[in-house]
Amino acid sequence: MQSSALMSMRNSTVNCCSSGRSLRRSPVSGVRSIPRRRLPCCSSSSQQHVTDAFMLQQDQLHNFSSASSFTSRVAYEHETHEWYGEALNSVNRTYDDEEGAIERRAAVFSSARAPGPSNRKLKYETVMLKVSGEALQGKGDFGVDPTVMRSVAEEVSGLVKAGVKVAIVVGGGNYFRGANAWQGLERATADYVGMLATVMNALQLQGALESLGIDTRVQTAIEMREVAEPYIRRRAVAHLQAGRVVIFGAGTGNPFFTTDTAAALRAAEVNAEVFIKATKVDGIYDCDPVKNPHAKKYNKLSYRQCTNDSLRVMDETAITLCKENNIPVLVLNMLEKGNILRAALGEQVGTVVCEQCEEEGM
Repeated sequence: MQSSALMSMRNSTVNCCSSGRSLRRSPVSGVRSIPRRRLPCCSSSSQQHVTDAFMLQQDQLHNFSSASSFTSRVAYEHETHEWYGEALNSVNRTYDDEEGAIERRAAVFSSARAPGPSNRKLKYETVMLKVSGEALQGKGDFGVDPTVMRSVAEEVSGLVKAGVKVAIVVGGGNYFRGANAWQGLERATADYVGMLATVMNALQLQGALESLGIDTRVQTAIEMREVAEPYIRRRAVAHLQAGRVVIFGAGTGNPFFTTDTAAALRAAEVNAEVFIKATKVDGIYDCDPVKNPHAKKYNKLSYRQCTNDSLRVMDETAITLCKENNIPVLVLNMLEKGNILRAALGEQVGTVVCEQCEEEGM
């Protein structure tokens, strides 16, 4: 014989195409049932709604008086489990149907897109972009040039829309550089000040990206939870997999290490396929091209050449990290529109430093 609780629950059907709340009186001990949420149609969070409702149904069992019959309690609990299973199956069917529709629409959209650079196959799907603080200040002597910041944000936006996972490390030389601290200021303290400068740049870049609709997270090696997430490698990787841009601030969190080293370290940690160093010059030269108009530009270099010839691409610690983890380094001019995306597509842009170049003796 079917219990009254079972009959009541049979009448409580789940409607996935409407919203609202219903309140029913349970025939068991005269206790009112929980307000049941109707499941929103085609919502990826529908399973959570069903689970929440199920847990509330379970809590309802505690409202039975001690005089309630054991049979009534068992019937109520059994029907709750049955309703939960049926509801989840319904949601899963609806979600699967909607997911298939989304995939079909995406396929149609993709096939209808006009041919362009973003349709080409990416050579690098995960990139570490190092943006120097000095480049961000543009033609000014201090701080950030809003035009340059906007330009960098647009370049990163282009990468994201092309399907590239983007991690960024920003320098702080436009505000403060620990290596150039005044006499009397301890080097370690100066480096900490420089780390705070990188966070200032990171937050501004985050704002510029989000103004373009790019979901962005800032993670800092020194905890400052009110303004940014603490650096957690697995969380950073999860953000990248979800299509978010992750900006790393505060360097490595330790003094005596440059932001180039921090970028190389983070590149290895998040499995970046290339280290792109975005600067104000279009590659690596044998001397300063600003001071010497006859400076020779390199198209390819080996890690050993960078070290032996003192080309000052990056510090030796950063170069060594890239070499040991087989991460090629691309040095390019970030102010030239489209440069970073062309580099991700594998075009010859700027100067490349790689292990293959070393093996070929170039």
